[in-house]
Amino acid sequence: MKLKKLSLRTRIFIVMILLVLLASVLIAAVAIYQYSEETTDYHKQRLERKEQNIQTHLRRELNSRRNTWEVKTRNIPLIFKDEISNIADIHKLQINLYDLEGSLLITSKANLKPDEEDKCIDTEILNAISHTADHRHVDKHRENGETFQSSYTYIYDNKFKPIAILNLPYLEKDDFLSKELNEFLGRLGIAYLFVLIMAIGIAFFLSKYITKSLKTISDKINTTRLEKRNEKIVIDDTSEEISTLVNSYNSMIDELEESAVKLATNEREQAWREMAKQVAHEIKNPLTPMRLTVQNFQRKFDPTDENIHTKVDEYTKTLIQQIDTMSSIASAFSNFAKMPAQKNETLNVVNITKLALDIFNEDYIIFTSDAEEIIAKFDRTQLIRVVTNLVKNGIQAIPDEKTPQVLVNVGEDEDNVIITVADNGSGVSEENKSKVFEPKFTTKTSGMGLGLAMVKNIVETYKGSISFTTEAERGTVFKVEFPKGQ
Repeated sequence: MKLKKLSLRTRIFIVMILLVLLASVLIAAVAIYQYSEETTDYHKQRLERKEQNIQTHLRRELNSRRNTWEVKTRNIPLIFKDEISNIADIHKLQINLYDLEGSLLITSKANLKPDEEDKCIDTEILNAISHTADHRHVDKHRENGETFQSSYTYIYDNKFKPIAILNLPYLEKDDFLSKELNEFLGRLGIAYLFVLIMAIGIAFFLSKYITKSLKTISDKINTTRLEKRNEKIVIDDTSEEISTLVNSYNSMIDELEESAVKLATNEREQAWREMAKQVAHEIKNPLTPMRLTVQNFQRKFDPTDENIHTKVDEYTKTLIQQIDTMSSIASAFSNFAKMPAQKNETLNVVNITKLALDIFNEDYIIFTSDAEEIIAKFDRTQLIRVVTNLVKNGIQAIPDEKTPQVLVNVGEDEDNVIITVADNGSGVSEENKSKVFEPKFTTKTSGMGLGLAMVKNIVETYKGSISFTTEAERGTVFKVEFPKGQ
């Protein structure tokens, strides 16, 4: 998993642990490097000290009263014949003495036959000794996994004239220092294990503390909604950055509430404008034929006409019809605007549905029920409105050339009452399916398009639902479900 996909708390925790581990690795690396440098310096200085001490010892032997030989290169083997082993044993180093051409004169080795490589010195080493300011050369090499140093320097007579070359082979033994390093690294590991455990605990609580405020802010932001009143964030004892973020969020909440109020006001105003336009349009429709009727009657009115009474009756019927249309328009808007009162009466849905169907008094409306009695808590008046609007919608959906048939059924399941109203009308077209329950939508030449919207409003108020299935030229089935009790 990529680090950026992890939570902030996890990333803080991981980074802190990695920092501790990185610090421990760096300190261990520095310790090992420091040990290596100290070891190198130690062996270098030790070899120099050994070399100085052996040279001093050899000069004393050359100037000793016991020495009866002339201090010459050729006499070196004779001068040190008996003492070279003692000197090597005292200083714990092998001693080799060469002449100035690099040939072996005498050695402290126990065997009488020295190795071939010990019998002479390479030309490169001889040149290095003679051409350096201190006339000294150290050759360093590894063999069989061990490091060897070999120093070469002149031995002088009393007149500071070189008479021989002193060679000291030196083996770098690091057993003690390696043991010390291992013990140090072991103690360091234990210390850092303890530090790591502490770091894990501190990182856990520190990351939790750091992200606690952010988690609170995140939860508040996730629950922020435009349509409800949002609570402000109140967090004490936070850092300056978190406080700035909280203040910004609280300011945004204030602005959001102001925007929500403005939006709601604008929406209400727009809704009222649309409603006023619709009411004006619907009322204007019957007013036009009423005006024409009155004007026509006024123009043709003749009191002496023998058919005057018949014409007055027709005129009156026309006005009454248009007035009834206007009244139905006003009633439809009034009913749609009213929120249904939840009286929660305990009633028999079967009987109330039958009662609602009685007002139609049509043979093609067929009622069935799954039981004689289906009890639910609902408002009697609102239930009648639901049934009558669905049946009326079904009747109006049937074209004139078809024999009408509307089937109404009341059923139930474990928790809900189910009312279905099926018609054999033209069905709902694909493009109109999403608009069926919208206010003011209708495919009929008459009506306000508020019946199904009102039914949906009532049913959802009682925590129910309404749906439909349709088939072109075969009809539509509306299905209403609502809980038996609330």
